[in-house]
Amino acid sequence: MSCNSSVTHIQLSSASQTENASVHLMPCEIEHNGRAHISQYFTATVKDRKHEKTVSFRGRGLRGQQIDFPQGYTGLVLKETHKPASDQEDRTVRVSSVFDKLTYWNLETPPNSDDAVVMAMGWPELAEAIHGPIED
Repeated sequence: MSCNSSVTHIQLSSASQTENASVHLMPCEIEHNGRAHISQYFTATVKDRKHEKTVSFRGRGLRGQQIDFPQGYTGLVLKETHKPASDQEDRTVRVSSVFDKLTYWNLETPPNSDDAVVMAMGWPELAEAIHGPIED
């Protein structure tokens, strides 16, 4: 039995020519792929308490906060340069934007340390502790 699998090639050379992106992680599905004019339609007001942000999106209250990526990590926005004809065909993507922080949003509940995205930012440090060299 043979298993055909495709490979995704990332053109990292395009990363040096990209802009810094403003990234928002929303608690909903938006059926759109591509650039959005966020500042035109989505302006958050910052509260003094814990750097919490609030906004109304389509009549629903969202509460969020901006979080920075761990040291040494960068987020990439990838754009497909060639759409494959099948699942077995290799894909090629290029870096269209980079980011080192994002704003995540909860539906009406305040952001806290138990939110999945906040806990995920601790994984690199935990992985290093588990897989790193043991010191006496």
